[in-house]
Amino acid sequence: MKSTSTLASRAAAAPAPAQPGVRAVALAGLVALGVAMGVGRFAFTPLLPMMLHDGSVTLGEGGWLATLNYLGYFAGAAACLFIRPDPARMVRLGMVATVALTLGMAAPGGMAAWGLWRAAAGVASAMVMVYGSAWCMHRLAELGRASLGGVIFCGPGIGIVITGVSVFAMVSAGWRASWGWLAFGALAVLLVSAVWHVFTPAPRTAHAAGPAAPAQAAPRLGRETWLLTFAYGLAGFGYIITATFLPVIARQAMPDSLWADLFWPIFGVGVTIGAFVASRVSTERDNRRLLVFTYVMQAIGVAIAVAWPTVAGFALSSMLAGLPFNALVSFAMREARRLWGAQAQRLMGLMTASYGLGQIVGPPLATALVARTGGFAASLGCAVAALLLGGAIFAWMSRQQRR
Repeated sequence: MKSTSTLASRAAAAPAPAQPGVRAVALAGLVALGVAMGVGRFAFTPLLPMMLHDGSVTLGEGGWLATLNYLGYFAGAAACLFIRPDPARMVRLGMVATVALTLGMAAPGGMAAWGLWRAAAGVASAMVMVYGSAWCMHRLAELGRASLGGVIFCGPGIGIVITGVSVFAMVSAGWRASWGWLAFGALAVLLVSAVWHVFTPAPRTAHAAGPAAPAQAAPRLGRETWLLTFAYGLAGFGYIITATFLPVIARQAMPDSLWADLFWPIFGVGVTIGAFVASRVSTERDNRRLLVFTYVMQAIGVAIAVAWPTVAGFALSSMLAGLPFNALVSFAMREARRLWGAQAQRLMGLMTASYGLGQIVGPPLATALVARTGGFAASLGCAVAALLLGGAIFAWMSRQQRR
């Protein structure tokens, strides 16, 4: 009995492990989202033309693989509404799953296996997005640097740039798509190993130190939160056709242009710049007004691809569609924290699920309209309309609040 109490007292007296600092948290969040989103989700976009060239999928099958990924993203986000695990543990699990599923796409499994891998990758990316962003933003707020929360959203853009430029080199070297999946899986292994130690799960015995604090009831979903969730879902639909088919759209418009594979990395550059600029915007600014600006900018970017299908037009379209991509995610998540505070994780999960629903609709709608019209103009027009509607909702919300 004495030895047990001695061990307990020693454990209580032992110094707590050093907590990661501001830079480590921000960089780890950036890398985690870069792996889960830039590689796990969006490496598929530049690799799709290679898969089409290899004859491993048709355009319709590629659209369904994208849809299955978005279904998985929706399912993962919806699960976040009902489970309350340790966030850091879930980030680790999601990153490991992303590595394994990316490597799995290199295996010759055909549509059945690839569909399963893409759906599971969507679940993993949603888990990392929700728990990773919530954990990092909460830690940065505790460290007095909440404004750096936007830095973590640079990760997907950097991942898009790396995968896009890499695929351009792979195409020039005559690689097969399976080799690209292997290369990106290996890259993900290196990145995950570099930030693994930052996402330290909370000790399972932490409750033994004293009585647990009473759980607080989650805030109610009111008109403001439902409008935020719906408008955020419109952004998911508004960008996804471009994010899924941009290289294919460019190749269709300019079949002999070497630039077709570079518009996707340009999109990624825009995503990175926009997320970094968002991190410099004061948290005192009205998030809804910022969201109006980002939605309208993305709508203009998508529209330019239809109105001006040239090298200059696609380059400008890619940049303008990319700049607000993660900036609006950052502002929307900040709005969720403003509304629900420390319990925002569940609202973030609901919003991410809505975003996932918007993404699910995009690829099948695009492929159906391509089959009917022979081009992507009609589906991109629908995306523009959705973005403008979302911007109008946030403009109305901001005006109502000022009144």
